[in-house]
This record gives sequence, structure tokens and C-alpha cells, in this order.
Amino acid sequence: MIIIISKKKILIITFTVLFIILVFSIIKYNTTSTAFYYEESSDVLNEYIPTSKTISNNNEVREVLKDLFQKRSTAILCQDKELLEGFYDKNIKYSLWAFEHELKKMKYLRQWSDKQSIEFSKIDTVTNIRSIKEIGSKLRINLIGTTEYKYCYKGDTQENEMRIGTYHSMDIEKRGEKWVIVKEWYTDPFADSLNLSQVKSEEITKYILNQKPRELTTNQHRLAAIDYMDKYCGAAAADNFKYNSEYRNYNSLGGDCANFASQILHEGGKFRKTQSWNYDKSGATKAWINAHGFKNYMINSGRASKVAYGSYEQVQKAAYKLLPGDFVAYEKNGKVTHISVVSGSDSKGYLLVNSHNTDRYRVPWDLGWSNKGIKFWLIHVHF
Repeated sequence: MIIIISKKKILIITFTVLFIILVFSIIKYNTTSTAFYYEESSDVLNEYIPTSKTISNNNEVREVLKDLFQKRSTAILCQDKELLEGFYDKNIKYSLWAFEHELKKMKYLRQWSDKQSIEFSKIDTVTNIRSIKEIGSKLRINLIGTTEYKYCYKGDTQENEMRIGTYHSMDIEKRGEKWVIVKEWYTDPFADSLNLSQVKSEEITKYILNQKPRELTTNQHRLAAIDYMDKYCGAAAADNFKYNSEYRNYNSLGGDCANFASQILHEGGKFRKTQSWNYDKSGATKAWINAHGFKNYMINSGRASKVAYGSYEQVQKAAYKLLPGDFVAYEKNGKVTHISVVSGSDSKGYLLVNSHNTDRYRVPWDLGWSNKGIKFWLIHVHF
């Protein structure tokens, strides 16, 4: 018997087969591929789910991690490549990648501090372990790290402080008398600057050093916005480590930065919700949770206005015009990918920001955003 199949049916069958192959390929890729750090929009928080094999109250491991993070911070502070190298096994691919990433971060901090004319006096990380799981000879550890950076401007004794919160999943293994990092993933605040386009301008550095401390605001809504963003800046907070549980965490859906900025303006600044800019238990509008949508809504609605737009060199002087509750939108390839909200200024009046993913508390507004091609929107909010 001869079966005649029309061209239309052949196309349908062919498409179905190709679709099935594609689906299986994606599944296979997602179960075998890895990356050793997460950028701004990744969902590291989903790693923090305890299992039946989770080990609790393991004091030895806690001490090991405390020592490891302290020494790694010291290596970065002192630019000590040899000390940093001792935490990794470069014969293991993922361990080598982790080491190379930390080395790039160490170099970036040095280059950024030279541009800023500052000296770091302290880098210290406090860890909050969420789970420890045995995997063969290794331990897989999920933890929150709160890293405090202290710095002074050259020629000045006044100390400034900032904190950055990171979410880690790391595998460690004991080799003789020491533990080695064989794999590590974490939300990296410097991921956008590892291919650093270094700012080399004596004029910029001189301008920064000539600035003075600023009293930024007495506006009650702006002050309330500061209180809110300091309290709920997640892993960067002093003792909270949490977001506001009244709001959904959107890290798993692309990032929580715009959601946090919207909360700051609504809860702290008392901005009323609208049909376009809204959040409730059923979900949120694009203008509330999407970085690009948030920036566009705030400007187009008249609730905010542009102060400056362009590269760091083009906008760095205008940044001194912003006040707490204003925001910075970071654009890559023509699209805003991150929002930070102004939280204060340091001893030279340099703008500081808070944000989610990566969690930041009073961090200089351009730190971690130095790649060539990144554009900045400096936005004044009308409280």
C-alpha cells in the first residue's frame, strides 16, 4: 500500500522532529554546562534550598570558611597574587577559572582606586552559611557573604565605608592540611568590569579630590527613602540579610533591582501606584520590575527628569547634582540593565548608591561599571 503524504504534512513532521531535537539539546546543555560566576540578573538565591543531606552546626567548616574569606580579602587588599593563588588548584578547570576571575577583580579594584585616588584600608567578609552538603570528598556550601570595604582618599584621614552582599555556591576539598576551592559561583558585583576600559584622566582625579563633603537633603520623603533602602538592601545590610518579604523577589526572573527601586519610591518616598506602575500579590507591571521600563516610565510620566546621559567621562561632574532617592540607570548595548538608587555621598561628596543583585550599601555609583560602552542615565526624581 502506498501512502501519499502532502507537502504540508511533510513540513509539519519535519518541524516537529527538529523541535524535539532542539528541546533535548537545550535540556542536555542546561544539565551539563556551567559558569563560575553569576552576573546581575542571575538567580543564585535558588541555590539556597536545604536538602536531606545538609550538615548543620559544623563548627570546623565555619572556621575554615571564615579563615578562607579573611585571607582571600587580605590577598585582594594587599594585591598578593601568591597568597590568592594558594586557595585554588589550577589543574582543575573550574578552580582555575575561579582563580583567574578573582585575579581580574583584584586588578580592577586597584585600577579603580587609582582613578579615584583612594586607598583601601580594610576588606573584611562576614559569612552566613545557609547549607553544607557532602558530595563525595567535597563539601558544597551555600552562603551569603557581606564584604565591608573601608577606604580613605589620598591625603585625607577620614574613613569611608561601603558594603557589598554576594550569594555563593562553592565546592571545597581538603588537600593535606588545607582546604582548596575547586568550584565557585556567586553574584559578582564586578562582572561588568572584568574587561576594564580604564579611565586615565588626571583631570577627573583632580576634580574628585577637589570636592568637599555635602549635606544632601532635609526632605522627609528622601530621608524616608534612605531608611527603607538601608534596611532592605539584602546581603549588604549590617544585620538583616533580607529583602522585604512583603514583595516578591524577582532575581529568578531577570533581576530585582527595579523592583527594589520601585519599593524605595513607594514605601519610602510615598509615591502612589498607578495603572502603569503597580505591584500587588498577583504580580507587577513592567514599569515596576523592569530596569528599562522603570527608567522610561519615570521620565515619560513626569515623575522624574534626566540630569545627564553618556559615558562616565561625560556625566561624572553632573553626578554631584543628584540627591538621595534619585537614581542611576546603567545601559549596555542600548538597553538599561540595572538600577541603583542614590543613598548618600562620601567624604569627598562622591555619589553613593544602594541596590539589589548584586546587593549594595553606600557603594560609589560607578564601581563595577567601568567597561567600555556602558552609558549612564542620571535621573532626578521629583519628590
